[in-house]
Amino acid sequence: MDNLDKLGYNMSISSGCTIYPFLTGKSTDTDFANNLHENLESYDMYLEEYNNSTQEFKPVPDLMKSIFFENDINTINHDVCDTLRIHPEGLRAIFPKSKESKELLQKPHDREHPFLSYTSKSGFVEPLLPPMRSHKICKPNNINAKLMSLDYLVHDFEHMCRSLKPTSRKIFIDMGAALDFHQKSTVPVVELLNLYEKFGFIFDHIYGFEMKFKEPSDVFQKQLPEKFLSSYHWINVGITHEEGHRLNPLHSILSKFTEEDFVVIKLDIDTSFIEVPLARQLLENPAYHHLIDQFYFEHHVNLAELEPYWRSSMNGTVKESLELFHGIREKGIPSHYWP
Repeated sequence: MDNLDKLGYNMSISSGCTIYPFLTGKSTDTDFANNLHENLESYDMYLEEYNNSTQEFKPVPDLMKSIFFENDINTINHDVCDTLRIHPEGLRAIFPKSKESKELLQKPHDREHPFLSYTSKSGFVEPLLPPMRSHKICKPNNINAKLMSLDYLVHDFEHMCRSLKPTSRKIFIDMGAALDFHQKSTVPVVELLNLYEKFGFIFDHIYGFEMKFKEPSDVFQKQLPEKFLSSYHWINVGITHEEGHRLNPLHSILSKFTEEDFVVIKLDIDTSFIEVPLARQLLENPAYHHLIDQFYFEHHVNLAELEPYWRSSMNGTVKESLELFHGIREKGIPSHYWP
């Protein structure tokens, strides 16, 4: 964040892959760049271990069945949250394994970490980095294989679990919910829902807003996994950024929940003049800051690697995007780039 101009992210179009010479094979010769590259190469190794540990994690039942003691809903049982650790000593034991790790492990509630970012409500998350999705796309001839991968995201499920109350409702608001858009066996949003389910977060309500008309029979019989039928609300209309409007989901849905609820928002409608004002409302409206537990947003800025995919939807610089996401995180909302 201190070197956005030096890294060229203020330009009309910027490359997100130049900071990964260990992937691109193109080296630089400045001390600043070399130090950055070494840290990113170490982080790449830690992230690989995190992903392997997450994949090997054995699924747990719905947390809400264990979060309170039987016949005593006023007493919260957060012991179950310990079972969500993908390493016996938590995320700190994976990020990083270096000389700092022993000191960090002695201060388990310290927010400072050399590789991860921190938000008080949801714990540690991945750093904000170009190319604004998996950096594995920077490897030659690898972009199509990794374009929609979620392997760059970091979730602190143990920390999120400790914020749950016996009365917490779990809500997923999906703005841009085309379930047939990507030609994959599992579309990214379903993959994300499966990840939450693996760690015991079963959503009570999933609100799917999609502007492009879809036959309801296709959505509910062919595209949506059966396990989500009982919680899924298909809303086949476009959204607006107009404040106070019923089709602004921040007004009509988000504002109806409380800080005790667990709310996840995904924003990806490929329309910058609606998306960016909605993201800025999250940044600027204090009423939203304590309501959102996770925010995923595909911000279509002028990033060279994604120009063939984003085309006319691109608007703004990589610097502006990093500043926006950083600002939202500073308000306590863990914001993530969405693929």
